[in-house]
Amino acid sequence: MCALFIMVLYAGLCYASSQDNIETLMDNVLVLRVPYGQSTMVYVNLSCGDAYENQPVVWKKDGEATEPALQGNQVTVLVEEMNGGNYTCHLGPGGDYLNHTLILIQVVPDNRTVILEEGSPDMGHIHCSTPNYKGSFHCTWRRTRLRTDASVLLVKAERNMENISCELDADGSGIHCQNANCPYKEDQHRISLTIYIRSASLLEAYAKVFYLREIVRPEQLSNLRISNGKMFSWSYPDSWEKPFTYFALQFQVKVVHKGSSCGSERPIMLNTIQETMYEVNVKTQKYVFCVRAQDKYTNGPFSHWSSCKVNKDDVVCITGPKL
Repeated sequence: MCALFIMVLYAGLCYASSQDNIETLMDNVLVLRVPYGQSTMVYVNLSCGDAYENQPVVWKKDGEATEPALQGNQVTVLVEEMNGGNYTCHLGPGGDYLNHTLILIQVVPDNRTVILEEGSPDMGHIHCSTPNYKGSFHCTWRRTRLRTDASVLLVKAERNMENISCELDADGSGIHCQNANCPYKEDQHRISLTIYIRSASLLEAYAKVFYLREIVRPEQLSNLRISNGKMFSWSYPDSWEKPFTYFALQFQVKVVHKGSSCGSERPIMLNTIQETMYEVNVKTQKYVFCVRAQDKYTNGPFSHWSSCKVNKDDVVCITGPKL
């Protein structure tokens, strides 16, 4: 009798405590927030809908009949550990689909993440970038090796209480967002971005907050060329804002040894300038000239390198994403 009382009391505590940890994320999606490292038993109330109150409703979980059977418009299910799922209600055992509720599990604390890889401590799990101040930006992420089936459930983006429209990339590994913004307006408010990603019944939320100026990365410089054997010049990216006197760039120029990449940490010469030309005065006649751009006023991310390979009188100027 005592053991039975304890079991009933435990079930009641699970049910009562669960109500504060269940939230509706979106239509037909319930999220259970459970503590990490603890066994959990959560009772969840489900409803097929008011329209089916007097109908012979039968429930299935993930397309399969339950044991014991769940019948009726209002039912209570026990969710143990990470065993969530998609509960569908039907008109009779073999009847038409009527409605559904997806139950997902979110482990707390939120910093326990297993679905996405962390790029770096500074970058976090989500990397965002934009080539200018027009308000459009792109964010990407990478799934961990064991969670390649993970999918984006919901994206929330806003700035100063206004929603930002976002569209998921075809491969599910990024989003394109468009914020109606005037490039001449001061960047006063941060963009708040939250990505909800699920893998089976596990749900994780990844948040990122940033100013647009923090992610502006100019595109590669165009028209890189050489004249008089040592004077290099280039143009602003076509996508950069105009006028250039207002949206100014500064440039990092580097000369590295022949055969080295622009990322070499042992340059022959390294300098930062404001002009779109630079005269190289080095003894060697075989080297690589590199140049990249950065917003002059924000010191944000640099563009990818543009470069020219110099072999005495033979010069080949190339561009590429990872020079």
